Amino acid sequence: MSGHQHGAPAAPTPDAGSSTARLLFTLAFFGSLAGAVLAYTYQKTLTPIRKFAGEKVEIAVKEVLGSPARLDTLFLVGDTLSRSVPAGVDKLEAVKVFIGINDKGERTGVAVEEAAPGFANEVRLMVGFDPATRALTGFKVLAQSETPGLGDKIQKDSSFVARFVGKLVTPLKGDKNQTTDPSTVQTITGATITSKAVIKVINKAVDTWKPRLDAYAKEGGQ
Repeated sequence: MSGHQHGAPAAPTPDAGSSTARLLFTLAFFGSLAGAVLAYTYQKTLTPIRKFAGEKVEIAVKEVLGSPARLDTLFLVGDTLSRSVPAGVDKLEAVKVFIGINDKGERTGVAVEEAAPGFANEVRLMVGFDPATRALTGFKVLAQSETPGLGDKIQKDSSFVARFVGKLVTPLKGDKNQTTDPSTVQTITGATITSKAVIKVINKAVDTWKPRLDAYAKEGGQ
């Protein structure tokens, strides 16, 4: 009588559901870990970045206003100016105007941020001017990505920047030729569009902010 032999026990079938669950858990865990690391890094670098941005703006303000003895700040609340920050708005993020004051307590000019499209991208400036006369005290490029060697001269060519000081925004115009007209500036050869973008930003800044400053002064502000 021959003996009955059994074969080797069958290998257990992998549980596809549990494998998928483990994979999803692993992905979720490392995804959460990466998110936590990014959040931590963001919080650690946010303050230095904001501080640097604030210092960059302050340097630009002082440059376009000729290093005044002190600066006063007004904040835009609705469409009017106030010495108080709008409710619920971060002070650094608030739209504002800077007022230069000399050592005699006299206003030397105001500085505001303004932007307009250039040839490649937006051109953002800090514009300094005297609200009473509409005369420019200067401008400083805060951001631009214009063509190297041409459009970027609005930032790198000090002689171009100097052409604007004392010009009257009534409005300001551009010309490819040298000019002595008090409201016309010679543009950069080969970068007319970028030059006109600067002029557009300046006109926009004065036209936007002068009425607000006039209204603030009329209501008793300095």
